[in-house]
Amino acid sequence: MFAAVVAVEAVRRILQSRLIGEKWVLAGPLVRRCTWPGFAAAAVATAYTVYEPGMADRSVSGTIQRVLSLLMIGCVTWLVIQAAYAVTDVVLERLISVEGERNRKARRIRTQITLVRRVASAVIIVVALGAMLFTFPQVRALGAGLLASAGIAGVVVGIAAQATLGNMLAGLQLAFSDALRLDDVVVVKGEWGRIEELSLTYVVLRLWDERRLILPVSHFTANPFENWTRHSSRVIGHVYFRVDWSVPVEELRAELYQALRAHPLWDQKDWTLQVTDTLPSGLLELRALMSAADSASAWDLKCDIREHMVTFIREKYPESLPRFRVDAEPSSPAVPGLFAGPDGVPGPGHRDGTPDLS
Repeated sequence: MFAAVVAVEAVRRILQSRLIGEKWVLAGPLVRRCTWPGFAAAAVATAYTVYEPGMADRSVSGTIQRVLSLLMIGCVTWLVIQAAYAVTDVVLERLISVEGERNRKARRIRTQITLVRRVASAVIIVVALGAMLFTFPQVRALGAGLLASAGIAGVVVGIAAQATLGNMLAGLQLAFSDALRLDDVVVVKGEWGRIEELSLTYVVLRLWDERRLILPVSHFTANPFENWTRHSSRVIGHVYFRVDWSVPVEELRAELYQALRAHPLWDQKDWTLQVTDTLPSGLLELRALMSAADSASAWDLKCDIREHMVTFIREKYPESLPRFRVDAEPSSPAVPGLFAGPDGVPGPGHRDGTPDLS
């Protein structure tokens, strides 16, 4: 056992030396994920190999051998899963650093790899549990009966786990239909956020205020949602201004263009300022459009431009600020001898308009 542990430690040190020299990109993930599973598998394998059934009583010996078999299956399963994760980690780390136009394709591949390796891990664990069960003679004796009733059991399990199986199929559908990817910007139930985690059964949405909205995967296949990064992350933002009719639209348009040119978040592509409506309140509605590289940049750009244009209108054209006009009808001339009471009904009075108090 000691020799096996020493051998695993030697392999680990060799991989670390490769990691330091950056000669093998797989060395880092293997060392990080497979060190402890390797030690455990080596120790159990050595104990299972050197153990002799005659070293103890027959019943005790059988129990020890079965325990070692179960530990062997568990450790090998652990090592295989971690090795598979280490191999895929190399690909995922490279895809995270991809930017620009290739980022959308990279996020799609990341989502698919993440879900596929989770499915593979679940399959490996199920197979390992089956192998553990078949180490018991009683289970092997019941094997024929279990196989005969597998159809009925499958139907019962399918009915009981209908929602779970539906979520799993929905997760695979989302991943391989490219409808939803990791880091996608979506709007669900009026909440804006990014896809932080996408599993076979649930989706974790990181909202703009750092809250987490957890939804079942089936929600995205059964209900509509907005995906702002479906084809690209570029977003066009809009800002509305309600101003007086006296506002000089052309000068506001020129000022908007100057402000956008000086702003680092504008992607130098789309912009416009249009009169979109005349409101019943007697105001004009102006809409300013501007484009940005992503939704977060578009939000900051809209806020900055709104503040800049409000300041510009207030300082340069204060007469164009929103105002409500009320046309009052001229008051009726006073009639001598009549006094208008509190209810507006004329009453008796003197010729100079003073009331008659007698």
